[in-house]
Parts: sequence; structure tokens; C-alpha cells
Amino acid sequence: MRDQRKYFFTVLIVLVGSIFLIKLFAIQVWDDRYGELADSNSVLRITEYPYRGLIYDRNGNLLVYNEPEFDLMVQVNEMQEFDSLTFCSLASLDLPKLRSLFLEMKARKEFLPYKPILFMPKLSAKDVASIEDRLDEFPGFYLQARTTRAYTWPSAANALGYVSEISSEQLASDSARIYKQGDYIGQSGIEAYYESVLRGKRGVRNMWRNAKGVEKGSFKEGKYDTMAVPGINLITSLDIDLQRYGEKLLEGKAGSIVAVEPSTGEILSFISGPSYDPGRLSGKNYSANYKIISSDTNKPLFNRPLMAQYRPGSIFKVAQAMIALEEGVISTDTRFPCDRSIINCHGGHNNVDLRGAITNSCNPYFHAVFRRLLSQGKTGDPFRDSREGLAEWHKLVVTFGFGSPLGIDLPNEKGGLMPSVPYYDRAYRNRPWKFSNIYSIAIGEGENLVVPIQMANFASTVANRGFYYTPHLVKSIGNTGNPLEQFQVKHMVPIDSMNFEVAVDAMESVVTSGTALRANLKDIVVCGKTGSVQNDPNPEHSVFIAFAPKVNPKIAISVYVEYSGMGGRAAATIAGLMIEKYLKGKVSRNYLEDYVLKGDFLD
Repeated sequence: MRDQRKYFFTVLIVLVGSIFLIKLFAIQVWDDRYGELADSNSVLRITEYPYRGLIYDRNGNLLVYNEPEFDLMVQVNEMQEFDSLTFCSLASLDLPKLRSLFLEMKARKEFLPYKPILFMPKLSAKDVASIEDRLDEFPGFYLQARTTRAYTWPSAANALGYVSEISSEQLASDSARIYKQGDYIGQSGIEAYYESVLRGKRGVRNMWRNAKGVEKGSFKEGKYDTMAVPGINLITSLDIDLQRYGEKLLEGKAGSIVAVEPSTGEILSFISGPSYDPGRLSGKNYSANYKIISSDTNKPLFNRPLMAQYRPGSIFKVAQAMIALEEGVISTDTRFPCDRSIINCHGGHNNVDLRGAITNSCNPYFHAVFRRLLSQGKTGDPFRDSREGLAEWHKLVVTFGFGSPLGIDLPNEKGGLMPSVPYYDRAYRNRPWKFSNIYSIAIGEGENLVVPIQMANFASTVANRGFYYTPHLVKSIGNTGNPLEQFQVKHMVPIDSMNFEVAVDAMESVVTSGTALRANLKDIVVCGKTGSVQNDPNPEHSVFIAFAPKVNPKIAISVYVEYSGMGGRAAATIAGLMIEKYLKGKVSRNYLEDYVLKGDFLD
């Protein structure tokens, strides 16, 4: 029994001693809190924020740069009594605001009295000038240098995006622990997608301080300092002159303009209307401006080229024609009467061939084409035939990039909808359906939904006679000269190139003698297709896609102008002016520019 007690006390002593040793080791090695407490009186650790990468357009014009700003930090255990009235005068505060700042600071989760914490953010150089020389009168306070985004032009906001302080949700999801409370992060656009490239890496500067908190030089000659690593610059594919011109044309209207270089997939212009000045979401007025912009009923933050999902309207007839040719249900010489008792149409045409049907945008023609695609009589059962026909149609139509996000280098891209057999089974709750129930998708109406970027990509695909590169906004990261690898992949559409030639010829006729005469240029062959998207009970959306020149195309474009009626008016005119501006460097048809700027498209 005595041996057992002796053994018990021995084990107990060893256990208690081990606990003390582990705790001591933890304090000295694992837990830097006590070291921070010891050093806080003599060493100030100053974060060195990196310069965020610059953003240029395709011609080397600087779009986004950095301007200096300062945060006023405070370390509470270093504070002494100070003249609050003098402080308020220097910092442009009143006493109630000063008290509220202290209360807000102490309420934050990250607040610790022995660690510096943000007191007043985003002070400009002018703000700092009034307080910097007298900061030694307020022990515990110091200035933290950083930068804020600035913009050469008030343009391309929805493409570039904006930067703001990281949210608590974003901080919680940062498993790599790259960010700290108070860091800035890209919240939308290029700034968000390329955040890991643009942000750079923080550094640390350790400074000796005397008893009054005045800096006395580098701690141990900078032995423990680390240099901030600046972010990498980006060269975008945007042409800022074309971008600004398109924004001018779309001013006061709702819609989008997306222009792409077909041979590369590089986006030349990316315009969402209404938009906003990106400079308003930068600097100390960010919060107030964000509240105003985000509550604007015109939705300037809504990125229409990526997120607005519309019916494609008659521009979809070009895709229907190529699929029908590939499936062998029609030829270029196939004719159908313009039977307007079946479906409404417009114009004075009748019994046209395929080129004529595209040129005149004949609804009954494409009603008949889609009937042939879906009702081929393979099974003798119209319901089964429609299911099998739609399944084959769907396999081909999605290869154009419809029905799912393309994978552009921007966040929040929508995918639109290409209705499939499972879709209609769900819609009809597994009751039978056939061609007569779904024929409206023949002319780009009904359940079809596309996103403007998809239609620009479709125009690019036709321009290339059967392939596309995923549209993208960044053509070079740093000095690499190349975009990301996924944007260098050629996507082939499984349709014979001769069928694309048929579509190209027909689209030329649309501009020279059909529904898009306003897009016609005297010495450049433009190929396009108009659309008027149903929007009951409101006016139709005006839609147009095009590319030019016909041979070796340099630009493909989609234009959507909401509530503006026929595609041959607002959308075709804007597209024609944009093409002329890009290919010629100037616009000669000022009367058409005046027509667009006036904006009376329904008269």
C-alpha cells in the first residue's frame, strides 16, 4: 500500500511538472502573445502593404493605378491622456464622433489593447497633412500607409470591378489565411477574378520606439523586416477608345454592347448600361457611394453582358439554319411559303429559300424548319419523334456555347437556357408533349434564354466558320504575353464549314438588303442578323449581332437595347457605328450617331 502511494505521488509530481514545462514552452515558442506584450513598449510592427497590380488596355493605356492613402491606427495600452479638442480639430471630428470611434473600435472582435487596430480609415494625403506633424502629441496613434484604386477614365466599371475591405464572411472562408481584418480585396470584375495575381504580398517593418512612442529607427537593423511584394500588372484586351465610344452611345439606355476579336476571343469592349464611375467606389467615400449606387433602381451594378438573360429572338435563326443543314432536313434551296396563319411575320417576302429566309427573318420558314428537325417520322409516334428530335437538336445547339456559362474571366456569369427533353418533362410534369407545344423556340422565343456575351461569342463563331476561343478580358498577365491557358483552347463546333458559309452569305444580305440597312458600311462588308425580342406588355428589346469584315474578320459584336423595338433600329445602328469606329478609327455617319444619342427608337 505504501509503495502504491509513493508511486502515485511520484507520477503526480512528474505530471504536474510536465504540465508546467509544456505551458512554459507554449508561452515561449507557440504563443507569441506574451512576446508581443513584452515588445510592444519598444517595438512597433508596421505592415507594409504592397502596391496592387496596374491594369492597362490593349494599346498600353493605363486604366487602373494606385493612389496613396493612410489609416490612422491606435494601440490602446500605449495611449496617454490627450487634448481631445485639439485632436478633433486636427482630424476634422467632433467630440461625439470621437467617442463613437472609440466605442466601435473596442467592440470589434479583433480588438486587443496591446495590438494596433484601425481607428480612422482611408485618410487622403490632404487629411494627413494636418495631423502628421503633431502626431507625437498623441501617444499610441500612428499612421499606416497603403494605397487605394484610381482610374484614368470613368469607364469600364462593370469590367474592371472594384476593391473594398474584406468582409467577415470572406475572412472566415479564407482557409489559407492570406488576409487579415482591414485588408482590401477585389469584389467584382477583373479585380475579383484576378485577385491572387493583383494583390501582391504584405511585408513588415519593425521600428524601435522611445518611452513617448516616437520612432527611433529600425529594430535590429531590419533583421526581422520583410519586403512587400507588389502585385502583377495586367494587360487587358479592352480598347479604351472603343469602350468609351460605346458607353457614350448607350448613355441613358438599358442594355449591353460586347465586342470580341474573333481570332483570339479577346474582348474589345464590354459595356453594361446603366453603369457608374468606378472612382466612386474608391477612397473614403466608398461606403456612402456604394449605398447610393447599390440602391439605384436602374441597377448600375447589374452586369448585363454576363447576367442579363434574354430570349435571343430572330438572331437565333442563324443557329437553327446551320443545325438543320447539318442534320440534312433542308438544303440551301429549300423553300417554304410564308404562311402567316401559322405564325406572324413581317415584310413582303414569300416562298423564299434559306438565304432569303435569314435575310427577311421569316418566322413561318423557321417554324417549318424546326418542325422538320423534331418531326422526322422515325418512330411513327409524334411524341417520341419530338423527344428524339429535340435531343439531337440540343446536342448540337449547346456546342455553340449556349445553355451554360462560357467561362469568361469575370465572376457571376450566367448560363442562359437551351431547353432539353428533361426540361420539358419537368415543365409538363411528365405528361406527353410534342412539336406543337414547343414550336416558339424555333424563332428564338419561348423558353430559350441567352446572355449577351454568348451572342457575341456566337457571332465570333460564325465569323470563324466554326470555332471560337472563350471570350476573355485579360490578354497578358505581367510580361508573359499570354492569357490564362484555358483561353488559348480552340473550341470546334461539329458543323460543316460549308454550312457556316451559307450563314455568312445570308448575314451579308441582311445588312445590304434586309432588315439591318443602318449597319451597312460603304467600303467594309458587314455580316449581321437582327432580332426583336418579345417583352410583353413592354416594348420589344432591340437585338443585333454582326461581324466585319466578311473575310478575315477583326470584330464580332452583340448589342441589346432594352425596350427599343425592332433590331434594325437601335441595336443595328449602334453595332454599325462601333464597327466603323474600331476598323476606321473614326465615325463618318454623324446623322446615325445623333439618331442613337437622341434615343427615340419607337417613333
